[in-house]
Amino acid sequence: MGDPGITPLSPSHTQQNDTDQVPSGQSFVVVVAIDFGTTSSGYAYAFTKEPECIHTMRRWEGGDPGVSNQKTPTTILLTPDRKFHSFGYAARDFYHDLDPSESKHWLYLEKFKMKLHTTAELSDQTGGDFDNNDVRWVITVPAIWKMPAKQFMREAAYKSALVSRENPEQLIIALEPEAASIYCRKLRLHQMVDLCTQTTQNGFSPTDNVGSGMTQAKEHVRRNRQSRTFLVENVIGELWSELEEGDRYVVVDCGGGTVDLTVHQIRLPEGHLKELYKASGGPYGSLGIDYEFEKLLCKIFGQDFIDQFKIKRPAAWVDLMIAFESRKRAAAPDRTNPLNINLPFSFIDYYKKFRGHSVEHALRKSNVDFVKWSSQGMLRMSPDAMNSLFKPTIDHIIQHLRELFEKPEVSDIKFLFLVGGFAESPLLQQAVQNMLQGRSRIIIPHDVGLTILKGAVLFGLDPSIIKVRRSPLTYGVGVLNRFVEGKHPPEKLLVKDGTRWCTDVFDTFIAADQSVALGEMVKRSYTPAKPSQQVIVIHVYCSEKENVGFISEPGVRKCGTLRLDVTGTESTAPRREIQTLMQFGDTEIRAMAVDVSTGRTVKSSIDFLSH
Repeated sequence: MGDPGITPLSPSHTQQNDTDQVPSGQSFVVVVAIDFGTTSSGYAYAFTKEPECIHTMRRWEGGDPGVSNQKTPTTILLTPDRKFHSFGYAARDFYHDLDPSESKHWLYLEKFKMKLHTTAELSDQTGGDFDNNDVRWVITVPAIWKMPAKQFMREAAYKSALVSRENPEQLIIALEPEAASIYCRKLRLHQMVDLCTQTTQNGFSPTDNVGSGMTQAKEHVRRNRQSRTFLVENVIGELWSELEEGDRYVVVDCGGGTVDLTVHQIRLPEGHLKELYKASGGPYGSLGIDYEFEKLLCKIFGQDFIDQFKIKRPAAWVDLMIAFESRKRAAAPDRTNPLNINLPFSFIDYYKKFRGHSVEHALRKSNVDFVKWSSQGMLRMSPDAMNSLFKPTIDHIIQHLRELFEKPEVSDIKFLFLVGGFAESPLLQQAVQNMLQGRSRIIIPHDVGLTILKGAVLFGLDPSIIKVRRSPLTYGVGVLNRFVEGKHPPEKLLVKDGTRWCTDVFDTFIAADQSVALGEMVKRSYTPAKPSQQVIVIHVYCSEKENVGFISEPGVRKCGTLRLDVTGTESTAPRREIQTLMQFGDTEIRAMAVDVSTGRTVKSSIDFLSH
C-alpha cells in the first residue's frame, strides 16, 4: 500500500532548471581516475593547471615482457588468514610460485572490480606533495549498472578512506562509455584506426589485415612528453575539426564483463554532449569467450575433472587461462594456421591420475575433431575452433547494435567508436563492419584499453561536459490521491477520517528515457503524518516502463529509500511542508530538502543499497 502518511502537496510533475542548487564544488589540484575493469585495472591523472596533459602508467611492475602493461590484471591475493597480500601482476606471480599444497589455503580473486590506490603513491611518483583534499577522485562504472551498484562503489571509497563522507563532492562516479565518448572527441589522427576509409592512415591501408593495423598504430611514434614512469599525452585533437553542430555518434565500449553503448550528439561551440538514447548493453564482454573455452574443456575432459582440477590445482588453472588469453588475442578472420595452447604439466599429470588414461586418449575419444593434441604437450585448435568460441559473445553484441540502430533517435550516425580491450579483436571489428555496411565510420582509438581511463580524467576536470542525459528508469514514490469514481480501481479505495483516498498511486519523478538537463531538479513537497514526526521515510520505486500508474503494477519494484531528517527544525506552523529537490541529470541521483516554514536545510539522502 502507498505510504498513507505521505500526501504530496505538489502532485503535478514540476521541474526546474535551477543551477544555483547544484553544489559549485571545491577547487582541486589534481584529478585521479581509477578504471576498475573486470579483467584489468589502471589509473591516470591530470593537473587542473595543465588539463590537456594526461599522465598514464607506463609500465606495471611484473608485467609480461614485450607487452605494453599500462594496466594490471584485476587480481587480488589474500593470505590464509584473509589479509591483503598483493594486487595485479604481483599477486598473479606470487600465487603461481606457491606449492599446490600451500596455494589452496590462499585466496586468489580475479576478474572483479576493485580499488586499491592511495594518494601517497601519487605523491611518490610525481615528486609533488599532496593533501588528500587536493585530489578529485573519479571511479568508472558501466553505464548499465543500476543505482545500488554505483552506491556500493561510493561506499567502498568511503570505507577505504579514499574520500570522507563529509566531502562527497571529492569523488565522482563516471560512466564508462561516457568517459570514452569525452576522450574520443579529442582524438588526433595518429591515435586511431579508421576501418572505413580507403586512404592510408597510420601507415596502414584498410585492405591490410585489421589486426596488423592496430599493431602499426600502437608502434607509431607518439608526440608526447614521456618519463620513466608515466606517459603524458596531449589531448587536443584533429577529429574535432570534423565534428559539426548536431553530429551524432555511438560509443561501443567492449570490456571484459560488459558491453556498454551510448549515443551522443555534439553541441558547439564548447563541444558539450547530449545523450540521445539511454545507455544500453549487457553482460557480453570478452569473459564470455573464456566461459566458452571452459565449456570446451569440460566437453573433452569431463565437467567432473575440470571442477576437481580447479580445486586441487588452482594455480595451474590460472596458468592455463593465462595461456588461453594470449592465444585468444591471436584469433583473426583470415587466420589459417592453428593456435597452440600450452597445457600445464600438472593438468596432464592430474588427468592421468584422475581418469587412468592420457590427455591424448581423451582428445581422440571426444567428438571434438577440431581440437588436436600436439607432441609438444599442447592443445592445437584450428582457427575455426577458436573463432567458434567468440561467436556467442559477438552475436550478442551485433544483435544489440542492430536493435539500437533501428531506434528513431539513432539515425544519421557519423561515427561509431569501438573502445575497450575487446575492441582490439579483429573478429569483433569485422562483425561490426559487416553489420554497419558503411552506414557509419568505425573509429578505433589506439590504446583502446586506456580510452575510458583518459576520458574519466577529462570528465573529472569538467563534469558538466555532458549537458543532457536520458533516464535509464522511471522513478517515483507511492502516494495517496483523492479517489475519483470511474478513474481509480475500487480495490484501491481507502476511507480515512471521512475522506476517500486512492492508495498505491505512482507519483512519477522522472520517466524512463526522458531527457534530463544537468542541474535540472524535480521538486516535490511532503508533509509529516504527525507534527511530532522527526524522520520522514519515503520509499522510492522504479520501473523500466515509461508510464506507470500504480506501485503495485508488474515490473515496478521498491529500489530505494528517501530519508528526510527533520530533527532540530521545529516549527510553529500548523502544517509543516518539507520541499524536496531531486537531481536526476547526473551520473548519481542526489536529494536536497528544505523546511519551508523555517527555511532550514533538512538532512536528506537516498539509500539504494538496503534494497
